[in-house]
Amino acid sequence: MELDSLLSITSGWLDGTGPESDVVISSRIRLARNLAQFPFLSRADDFERTEIEHVVRDTVLKHLGASNPEKTDAVSEDQSEQPEQDKSAPDKTETTTKRYDDLQYVDVKELSEIDRQFLMERQLISRELSEAKGARGVLIADRQQTSLMVNEEDHIRLQVLRNGFNLDSCWAEINRLDDVIENDVSYAFHEQFGYLTACPTNVGTGIRVSVMLHLPALVQTREIKKVFQSMQKMNLAVRGLYGEGSQAMGDYYQISNQITLGKSEAEVIDMIKDVIPNVIAYERRVRAKLMEENQQGLHDQASRAYGILRSAQTISSEETLHLLSSLRMGANLGLIVTPQVALANEILIYTQPAHLQKKHDKELNSQERNVVRASYLRERLADTEAD
Repeated sequence: MELDSLLSITSGWLDGTGPESDVVISSRIRLARNLAQFPFLSRADDFERTEIEHVVRDTVLKHLGASNPEKTDAVSEDQSEQPEQDKSAPDKTETTTKRYDDLQYVDVKELSEIDRQFLMERQLISRELSEAKGARGVLIADRQQTSLMVNEEDHIRLQVLRNGFNLDSCWAEINRLDDVIENDVSYAFHEQFGYLTACPTNVGTGIRVSVMLHLPALVQTREIKKVFQSMQKMNLAVRGLYGEGSQAMGDYYQISNQITLGKSEAEVIDMIKDVIPNVIAYERRVRAKLMEENQQGLHDQASRAYGILRSAQTISSEETLHLLSSLRMGANLGLIVTPQVALANEILIYTQPAHLQKKHDKELNSQERNVVRASYLRERLADTEAD
């Protein structure tokens, strides 16, 4: 797969049209699975890692890839209305498959460091998969909203992303995909403990549910500390833009569950669905209060951010995210016309280091990236104004 082709395609989860998109960037559900006939990766040798890669890749391409690459419509009858299956134990019932025309496999082992970082910036692979050794890869489909990592921490890490607050859609799709794969392979499963995973925190359902939010008003007023405290009491994790191990930048945060054992998938999803609306409402209340107290100041803040992004000759990634946060809030509050949410989301990704280097087809040092980042921002915002 030519990764350069992805540069011209904006991921579907960035289009800014989902529910509550003024606050919620995206929703994601991830499942961790292992094949019963192979040891966990910490015990697997190079031959076994290669075998795992082949089994997973071939299974997914066989059942989910386009049946005829020449056709533009390789989708069978829509399965979205199928009754939900009981996930408490492996189910080997036959499943009719909706296929992806754009399903592609990427051999991560063969990628350069920049290409691996590029996939990380797109939220398609994790840092763990990028830095792992040996046979490993990722299957990408559905306008980059679905990916399946092979040989990360577990044999399979399946994830589905959707724009806005859209966990039901994420679950419907990932549940379907999980069933399709499980119809063809045997997962490591224990009747008492559930799905067995390399990390004990994932044992049980193996599910990780997360929502990425933009919370500039809570950060600006330091009310974000109350959110952190509340999440901690509920055993929820708050992380940065790229999940575990990343720092929050540009007022973007991911909230996710930490415990999977002893709870069903529905219970974990419902817990996140109960919490996130409260955070959304909190952010909106604080935004409204800031508007009431200092609308002129907020307008000035957003306008200055736009002015710098529109005219800077050199700008760092950190400063871009900070200014983009002000710009995005100003646009959502109706203080400025440009940019729209979709454009703000696009800029968020396309100004990241690997994207800039892929665009220019060469390695760039930090200073060079700052220059080309500023050039991209000037051109992209100018194009929007022309429209």
